[in-house]
Amino acid sequence: MTTRTGLPATEAPGRRSWLGRHSELGVCVLLLALGVLVLADALTMDVDITQRGPVGPRTVPVVVGAGLLVVAALLAVDVLRGGRGEAEGGEDVDLSEPADWRTVLLLAGVFLGAAVLIEPLGFPVAGGLLFWGAAFALGSRRVDRDPLIAAVLSLVTYAVFDHLLGVPLPGGPLMGVL
Repeated sequence: MTTRTGLPATEAPGRRSWLGRHSELGVCVLLLALGVLVLADALTMDVDITQRGPVGPRTVPVVVGAGLLVVAALLAVDVLRGGRGEAEGGEDVDLSEPADWRTVLLLAGVFLGAAVLIEPLGFPVAGGLLFWGAAFALGSRRVDRDPLIAAVLSLVTYAVFDHLLGVPLPGGPLMGVL
């Protein structure tokens, strides 16, 4: 049961701190910092003077950075006026359960491992390890098919990006084969 202020009935309005009642301001600060970073990077970008057309390489970053600043300001105004985001209904999540930090740490480790291994081993091998490690961290224990699926996903991703899209990825030992 909640009171008219939206707080649980067991919690008096004066008991929560001001920052606790306005915790969404943290998102505003994050958006503000990101907007300033994007704008600073865009405005200090070294650009060739001889650009063609009205849209140069700074246009999109400046628009995105300005958009982030506008969203941060609008969200801050809404929060300070008493607006609050709706709590997640937990459609398929049990909100009473604690976070599964083991899975989070395994995924972070797999991601960092792939980032370290991508240069010496190449994308196909590091990507395969990333896909297989992510499947393992998320609970799959099918050692008969998971490595095969990971290898196919990684090789297809490499081929699409490197050959079809023209985005060069490090090939590693498989550079000459593919």
